[in-house]
Amino acid sequence: MAGGGLAAADPLPVFPPDQNQLPQLPSEPQLYDALPIPVPDEDPWYDDPADLESYAPGQIIRTRSVQTRLLGIPFPVDTKQLLYRSEDVHGNPIATATSVITPGIPWIGSPRPVVSFQEAIDSTDSSCNPSYTLQVGTMKESLLAQYWLAQGFAINVPDFDGKFNTFNTFDEGKMVLDSLRAMKNEPTLGLTNSGIALYGYSGGGSGSIRAAELRQTYAPDVQLLGTAVGGMPANLVEQARYAIQQQPGLTGISNFTMWLGFAALSREYPDAFNAEELLTEEGQAILDDFRSRCVLTIAPTGMYRPISAYFQPGKSLEASPAVMQVLRDNSLGKHIPDTPIFWWHGIWDELIPTSAVLPTVNDYWNRGADLRFYTMPLPEHVVNAVAGWPPAVAWTSAVLRGLAPGPRFKADIPLPGN
Repeated sequence: MAGGGLAAADPLPVFPPDQNQLPQLPSEPQLYDALPIPVPDEDPWYDDPADLESYAPGQIIRTRSVQTRLLGIPFPVDTKQLLYRSEDVHGNPIATATSVITPGIPWIGSPRPVVSFQEAIDSTDSSCNPSYTLQVGTMKESLLAQYWLAQGFAINVPDFDGKFNTFNTFDEGKMVLDSLRAMKNEPTLGLTNSGIALYGYSGGGSGSIRAAELRQTYAPDVQLLGTAVGGMPANLVEQARYAIQQQPGLTGISNFTMWLGFAALSREYPDAFNAEELLTEEGQAILDDFRSRCVLTIAPTGMYRPISAYFQPGKSLEASPAVMQVLRDNSLGKHIPDTPIFWWHGIWDELIPTSAVLPTVNDYWNRGADLRFYTMPLPEHVVNAVAGWPPAVAWTSAVLRGLAPGPRFKADIPLPGN
């Protein structure tokens, strides 16, 4: 990489000896600049139309066909990208994209089912969004889609964090639902009357479950057969309390999530997440470095580096009413999904403690959600993603083929003290 002519970022401040001592990593956008496919910020296809506010939610702005690649190798599927109108968390019109992948396997007897696959984008730059990474072959969860494609299902992959890359906010759900409206509105796809299931883990679970919560009020025209999710925080206040502090052992990895959250939320809530007001100069320098990265370099740069060590004297997230209100407003449970839910979570997930999940699960249950929830007795966030994927695929495949979603159950085993 040093020989590739990459521009060096401003050096990060010297870190205390008890913190992450990794050297500063090059950002993914710097690497993508060397590729022949332009990043979204330099691709006019993504540009907003001058009259964006006149478009209805889910209305298509423009379309194109692209080549999907897996690890850089062209993959034999048909991929059409749709730029469509949605809205941000404040209700302002925005444009974002989705990629609809159709396998060459014929589907006979009914409309082809669709899995809306929300990848864990968890990034702060538009070059990390799947509409771009599918083209260059770096979409990190692309292998997980193969089983649905092998069955003949179509896959909808939205940029549900938008061009501005939000994180764990309810506009993620709006962008997922509007991507499905756009998919149904594109006549060449033949998916207008298709059954739809949502899938997502971690950040992808965030977008999926928020779409399920908002469906009835925001997009009642989008019919969902089920939503399979796992590994995402439900209560953002509890998640922030956990992630801002120095944690022992494996749990120290969780520190990166708060840097990511601060960088993303400061774009939609600049008055609340004000770095100049809350963070020291060293903290502001680190945050600036996080403003244009994908999760694969955000995570190693931010792990074992608690943001609480960079608060100005007397400042904290808890002491800021505006910050706490944003976290409460974007926590799950504002609406109870009116369609079937399949949800799992690891009891030893180092990124997301059960204290940020189980109270909301219980609230869903007590309010009558059509819920199937279980805790996974395995360690580590990614391990739980892999272990939970086969049951999620089996369940979504069943409901897409017209089978019943099965009875409600809540098989949670809380970990004491977590």
